[in-house]
Amino acid sequence: MLTKNQIRYLRSLANTCENKYQIGKFEISDTVIDLLDKALLKHELIKVVVNQSVSDNKSDYAYLLSEALHCELIQIIGNVIVLYRKNLREPKIILP
Repeated sequence: MLTKNQIRYLRSLANTCENKYQIGKFEISDTVIDLLDKALLKHELIKVVVNQSVSDNKSDYAYLLSEALHCELIQIIGNVIVLYRKNLREPKIILP
């Protein structure tokens, strides 16, 4: 569980984060989960863009992804979901 200060810090890092991944009209599959899992291991903080063609609620996708990937949901802004999971072997982000 992250504190408010840590979430605020991760939100500021997400502004300059270039690690973007897209969920398209084929929605969430095992392949997408596997790809995002590997991305979280490498980068710890990623942005997931939900395409306009997806008709479901974006917050439902965010919570589904956070549960499937065992990560923290940092924020949802429009079609962008920011996720964080600490890499226990080689941490890249040092939280305050």
